[in-house]
Amino acid sequence: MQTQMQAARAYQAAASHRNMREQQADVFRHINAGLRGARDGSAVLRARALADNRRLWRMVADLMSDPNNPLPDALRASIISVGLAVQREMDSDNPDFDFLVSANGNMAGGLSGEA
Repeated sequence: MQTQMQAARAYQAAASHRNMREQQADVFRHINAGLRGARDGSAVLRARALADNRRLWRMVADLMSDPNNPLPDALRASIISVGLAVQREMDSDNPDFDFLVSANGNMAGGLSGEA
């Protein structure tokens, strides 16, 4: 328990020195690690990775649909469009994990200024 509390405090301290966009990019990178690991894994690993990715993209859609979101309308619409393509791919019988990893990688790159 003490070790978990120390780890949480260390993470919070480190996170406070990074900007929000970089932290958001890390979420996409983390989900991508799960997708890459599950790509050739068991059905359970694949389902878990897809569920995590689905939650991420639902949150993104909610944020982009928020009328108080300060991003330009055209950018928000583009992100929503990507999210819809990702959702369709995840809903297919045999999702293309390479496509999902690419979409998430592009989002992470855009958030961290790499794109």
